[in-house]
Amino acid sequence: MTKTVLILGANGRFGRAATQAFSDAGWNVRAATRTAQGAAMPRVSRVACDVTVRAAVISAAQGVDVIVHAANPIYPQWAQLVPTHTANIIAAGLASGATVMIPGNVYNFGENADVVLNEANAFAPTTKKGALRVTMERCFEDAAQQGLRTIILRGGDYLEREKSGNWFDSQIGNKAHRGKFTYPGSMDVVHAWAYLPDMARAMVGLAEKRDTFAPFVSFGFEGYSLTGTQLKDAVAQAVGRSLTVGQIPWWLLRVMSVFSPMMREVLEMRYLWNTPHRVDGSALHATLPDFIPTPLAEAMADVMAPSRSA
Repeated sequence: MTKTVLILGANGRFGRAATQAFSDAGWNVRAATRTAQGAAMPRVSRVACDVTVRAAVISAAQGVDVIVHAANPIYPQWAQLVPTHTANIIAAGLASGATVMIPGNVYNFGENADVVLNEANAFAPTTKKGALRVTMERCFEDAAQQGLRTIILRGGDYLEREKSGNWFDSQIGNKAHRGKFTYPGSMDVVHAWAYLPDMARAMVGLAEKRDTFAPFVSFGFEGYSLTGTQLKDAVAQAVGRSLTVGQIPWWLLRVMSVFSPMMREVLEMRYLWNTPHRVDGSALHATLPDFIPTPLAEAMADVMAPSRSA
């Protein structure tokens, strides 16, 4: 029997990857965006859905087996929109009986967390956005008492081929084809990265086994744990040239933050670049023993492909 997934925020970073991965796995995909626009893909139907409108989300979710919550507003809008999105998606999950799947991040753990992050670590957010994520996840966990099923797949910063303005694309790898590598923190500190095609494939694997899990469950997606130097070396190999290292001018971002709400939000997350952390993926590997992650060199070649011809 063909399965159907609703992907909210289908044109966003994780949403695009999830749309591709579920389509490749033979699922029928309802790719939901505000405008229903997007590239034609096998088994993918584009639907219009404003996630801030509860009736629209409930309607879009009718008859689906899984809801992927990939709607992710820009940082300055989190406080306003995340609670609304959360309530509406919970309502849609309960109305449809669908399992909700959420790409999680490491903000929940805060600046003083252990180096290895897993679901045994207590949440102790040290930023506003981390606190919002903790509250959001607890809302989904509480909704299990009403019958909602939720799976969270938690990973690090995204690596992807699309130029979407993420950390890697906009700050780190964007000048590599000119021989420059700009890094936001200490080059010897381990940082967690998630190659989006892999993370989306892992989510599909979990979706296939969703009925075997507890009502609320969370998995870590290991991805790549890399120091700045290791990341630079991988990028250099991908673009075929040596790279000169530079630092992001945080002082300039601080000046800009006086006038820019977005820069203030970015500054709040600076600690991640100087706090060593890696995501423990052992539970995911035990659950999906046949899942094979893409080798770093292959993933980086894909990520850097647009820059090679820039």
